[in-house]
Parts: sequence; structure tokens; C-alpha cells
Amino acid sequence: MSHGSGAVFVDLDRTLLRSASGPVVHAALAAEGVVKEGQHLPGERYMYSFYNRFGESAPFIGLARAAARMMRNRSADATRQAGKRAVEQLVDLVQPWALEALEVHRRQGRPLVLATTSPSDLVTPLAETLGFDATIATRYEEIEGRYTGRLDGGFVWGTGKRHAVRQWADAHGVDLAASHVYSDSFYDLPLLTAVGHPHPLNADPRLAVVAVARRWPLEYWDRPPGVPSLLGLEPYHLARLIFRAEAFPYARFDVDGVDHIPREGPVLLAANHRSYFDVVAVGLVAARLNRPVRFMAKQEIFDAPVVGHLARALGGIAVDRGSGSSDPMSRASAALRAGEVVIVLPQGTIPRGDAFFDPILSGKTGAARLAAGTGAPLVPIGVWGTEEVWPRSSKLPNMTALGHPPMVTVRVGAPVDLTHHDAVADTETLMSAISGLLPEESRTQRIPTSEELARTQPSA
Repeated sequence: MSHGSGAVFVDLDRTLLRSASGPVVHAALAAEGVVKEGQHLPGERYMYSFYNRFGESAPFIGLARAAARMMRNRSADATRQAGKRAVEQLVDLVQPWALEALEVHRRQGRPLVLATTSPSDLVTPLAETLGFDATIATRYEEIEGRYTGRLDGGFVWGTGKRHAVRQWADAHGVDLAASHVYSDSFYDLPLLTAVGHPHPLNADPRLAVVAVARRWPLEYWDRPPGVPSLLGLEPYHLARLIFRAEAFPYARFDVDGVDHIPREGPVLLAANHRSYFDVVAVGLVAARLNRPVRFMAKQEIFDAPVVGHLARALGGIAVDRGSGSSDPMSRASAALRAGEVVIVLPQGTIPRGDAFFDPILSGKTGAARLAAGTGAPLVPIGVWGTEEVWPRSSKLPNMTALGHPPMVTVRVGAPVDLTHHDAVADTETLMSAISGLLPEESRTQRIPTSEELARTQPSA
């Protein structure tokens, strides 16, 4: 492999993975008989807990450096088998947005290289499984199938990692000035400063200070780009604490069926659209999930001075219907592949005039196409009564109805059965499922009054 431009070098623990790989690897080594079952260092559990929270420390790296001696006379083949055994559990530790971020580099033609202090025999199977092009890692010297207790080459840490990366880059015609490095560790500063594009990712406290001083953006792969976090909490976690029915005393709420929504993995929530107040109705569902929820909304919301910043901070996905851009669908697909929840309104906008009273709901095919492309379950949500709180003809909700607030009903249904190959038919199935969650009166054809029709038109 030869590449005349840059490559992407990615650290392992607390960078590609959300935590240390050590406990998983140790269990695999025990299962293969390389180490004794239950044999642990004193205080090991607390050491890993500290590492996962604060990053690398000198004692931790001292143990990693001594590991080669501890592996003396142990089977290299059994160790490599342990590396293969650990892959499935290590894949589960991969940061949810890591592979999406790396795929961007792959599409731009940059080779992906796992660069880690961890032993090569234990992490190469993971790198191959994830599609990395190469692995730069600490190698143990091996003679006749047994480790000697010495290193084959240098210790791939600190300046040693920078040296190993430079050697690899020279051998493969890679320009470090055009390369990217992702790492959480202050001890990777020699490598971060050796490339043109350093990425402090999930930075430990000391690296975060350096990054701010050097004006390097702090990045994360546990949430979408642009979503801030403090101590692992997103704006969503704070918003759900105050986003309760009691915060809207001018409306009553009857919400049911939330248990139909899977508690983990990708989920598409699709609701009908009757009012600007639908945001509150569906938001009450989202607040009960205790997991971040993304949503697709019109570009105008993101252009608003205050609301737009909040929408972006919550991980909202702007849809500019006039642009024809595929970016919103790509971002929604990325969120689903990362195992997140995405809310869509298949109708796209609030129906106007007679269409508002049509008992047959129609929608665009985007939700069905997202479900087909990602395999995410598509969960219908029926919303009713929001137009009584905030009709489209009003600029603001009616907040004076405190004595007799209108009732808003929200019903969540079971995931719909889809063909996954006919988006039109699947959309009809979805909209029919949403309709089935609405009150009986919604399915009765009637002639609306002129006053009712006027309430469905935007305010002047």
C-alpha cells in the first residue's frame, strides 16, 4: 500500500473505544489459557475505573510496559487466538459515531491506521474486523511460538508512538502534514503535534487544557458532531428534567404506549402533524425515554436566533425542502446507524384547508426509506388535539386556557411491519398505523366550517 497524501491514525482505548480494552482482553486471555482465570493485579478494578474517567497515568503505562516481561514463555498463537476471541466484545465498546467519522475519511481516500500502545497480537483482529488498513502497535518478540519477554521494536507510546508512525508513514509514502490523528491522551502530544490535523477526542483533562491553548477543537464520538456535553450529559438530559406536562398548564395530556419504543438500538419515531404544539406532544414522549433523541425539522427552525441554537445543541437535523440536498437523510441514517432515536414527521408540514380534515393521512417516503436503509424499527405516533392549543393561524399557543385546558392525546403504537423494498407501500402502511392511533372522529369524513378552515392557514 502506498499513499502520497495523508492517512488517519486512531488511538484505541478511550478514543475508538469508549473505555479501556484491558478487562475484555484479559478475559479472552484467561479463556485461551494464556493467563490464569481470576488472576488480577491488586486494585486493578479501581485502576481501570480511574483510567476510564481520567485517562492514562504514569503507573498505568508502567504496567503496560512491563506486560512484555509478564508474557515471557507464553504461547503467541494462543494470544493471537485470544485477540480474535475478544473482537465481538470490543466491537460493542466502539464509540457510536466512530465508524461514521472514519467512513468520511475512507471516502476521501485516506487509509485508516490503528495506532495503539496495546499488543499487536491482541488488537490486530479488531482492526481488521473494523476495516482498518494497518495496525501500529507494540510487538512482543517471539521465538518458536513463545514470547521472550522482550519487545520486537520500541514501546509504542509517547515519543515511541510518534517514531513508529513516522516509520510507517515513510514506508508507505504518507505525508504526515496531510494526516489526521485522533487521541484522548496527553501522552500522545508528540504524535498530535507531528501531523497537520490533530483531533483531541474525548480528551483527558491535561490534553483538554493543551487543546484549548492551541485552539484545537475538542471532539467526541459518543454523539453527533456539534452536540455539546458536560460530564457526559447532553442538553437533552437537562431539557428532559424540565420538559414535563406540568410546564404547560394551558393543556392537558394523555400519553400512552411509550413502552412500545425499544429501549436501546436504532429507532425511528414517526408522528402525524397538526400543530406547532406537536413539538411538545412528541417531546413528552422523547423525555420519557431517558436516551438522547434527534429530530428532523424545517430549516427555518434552525435559522431562528435562540431556538436554532437549542435545536442544534439537541442534535436536530435541518431539512431545507427547497434545496433537494441529500444531507439530512444522510445525517439521519448516520444517527440510526449509531444506535440513536430519530423523530420524523412524514407529512412534512401541517396540512392546510380541506386536507387538514382528510381522514386518510398521506406522507412522504423518507421515513420508510430510512427504515429500509438502516433496519431501524419504525414506530408510529398518533397526535390529536394539539391544534386546539396552538392552531396554525396563531403566532403563539393559547396560554390563557388555564381553567379548562384542551386535551392533547398521544398514542404510541407497536413498530410497523414493512416490506423494506417498496417505500410507497411502506409509507401507506405507516400512515395507516398512525391513523389507527387517532380517535374515531379523525376517521369520519365531514365538511369543515369556514372558521375551522381559517384556523388551518398560517397567520398573516
